[in-house]
Amino acid sequence: MPFLSYKHAIQLRQILKDTKATVVTPDQEGYPELINRWSEASEREAGAVVIVTSSHEVELVVTFATSHYIPFVVQGGGYSTSGASSTHGGIVISLSSMRKILVDPASETVAVQGGATWEEVDQAAAKEGLAVVGCTNSATGVGGTTLGGGFGWLTGRHGLVIDNLISVNMVLANGRIVTASADEHQDLFWAVRGAGQSFGVVTEFVLRAHRQRSSVFGGLVYFSTEQLTAVVDFANQFDSQATGDEGLFFGFTTRPHEPQSTVIVALLFYNGPHNAAEVFFAPLLALGPLQNDTKEMPYPEMNTILGRFAGPGTRKRVSGTTFALPLDPQVVQDVHDDFGKIIRSYPRVEGSTVVFELIPYSRVVQIPVDATAYANRGPYHNVVAIFRWFDQELDAKMARLERELLLKIQNRAGGIPVAGKVGVYANYAGHETNAKELFGDNLPRLQELKKLYDPNNVFQKWHNLFIPSTAL
Repeated sequence: MPFLSYKHAIQLRQILKDTKATVVTPDQEGYPELINRWSEASEREAGAVVIVTSSHEVELVVTFATSHYIPFVVQGGGYSTSGASSTHGGIVISLSSMRKILVDPASETVAVQGGATWEEVDQAAAKEGLAVVGCTNSATGVGGTTLGGGFGWLTGRHGLVIDNLISVNMVLANGRIVTASADEHQDLFWAVRGAGQSFGVVTEFVLRAHRQRSSVFGGLVYFSTEQLTAVVDFANQFDSQATGDEGLFFGFTTRPHEPQSTVIVALLFYNGPHNAAEVFFAPLLALGPLQNDTKEMPYPEMNTILGRFAGPGTRKRVSGTTFALPLDPQVVQDVHDDFGKIIRSYPRVEGSTVVFELIPYSRVVQIPVDATAYANRGPYHNVVAIFRWFDQELDAKMARLERELLLKIQNRAGGIPVAGKVGVYANYAGHETNAKELFGDNLPRLQELKKLYDPNNVFQKWHNLFIPSTAL
């Protein structure tokens, strides 16, 4: 595909001259900030960034780009570390000015434009005594999280984000603007719930909201590495003890003032009062942690805590796999040892983290795998690795080390495969994961719908549905 030439940039400005959209090219002020991403390793020099304000403007850009065979990407929150929201020489459709949120307390729904963050949604919903499932890191964009499935602290009670998705407005590859829901374009609505980034630009989501108590219990707890077996023992009881209102993330990170030393970190969540939470987490809290920052807090605040592990700047990579309980303590110890070796072997990788994420999956597995494109509906939990470094020369090395660590977890703790249910979460999977692994038996239907809605495979930057294997 050709890059965006100066001539094409002039043409694009002319097409958008009667709209509120802004076309920013490399020679203009503000361009460097517009191509910034959460991870510097994911930044690319785009031919132009188009800041859109409406679905109609998105339609004009998509139609122009496809008619001139110019690659384009969509930027919501800009948190992708696979490069899905960046392009070298192409067009970035920035949704950063499309952040309107409308909360309807009567119908308990929230309409959200595609450029909003979960933090903005959390705050708006909380004013009405409501909450959406959202994301455990509210700094991220609504679009990317939702279209790949979406786990949040409320998943145990209400399911995935896509299980609470009522409708989307989106721009297709041919420029047509459509609404997909249970009543309109049902086939597209099926595909959007799990593989949405492969089918178009979603400019608005309508989400089901839920009545939510104003405060929840949560916070970070730090343990010494000698307490690892006890932490794993507690985690192994999670599935049998959880009612749907709990959550436990635990893993390893670096000590704040000792960047080459590791510590166990846990993030606790309980959707209820302090005293009930302390009963549930009593075995952990009784271990005598190094530091205990748990407290009652407003629900929106709970979703900001992970932000300290995902701060701006530096080069980053996020990837993950799934695991099943019970965990073998020796496997977790080996993960700790491997992670510690990486921390000690490479300069300036402080802040890197490996986290086992336990959120009750009972509501997730109640929905048949073929009810939506999303296929990760088995008895699994996610594990995510967030590697951070500064030196560009380490890009390939960090990617390889992260893949190797996650592969060990998958091979040793992935559990027994459940027929028809994949054990891969698309939002954590890098491009090394192929479409069959992501969507399992749902892939053939997705590919047929792709031929109908995007026959030229314009939307392929997230996960390419037509690549059967990464071994190319």
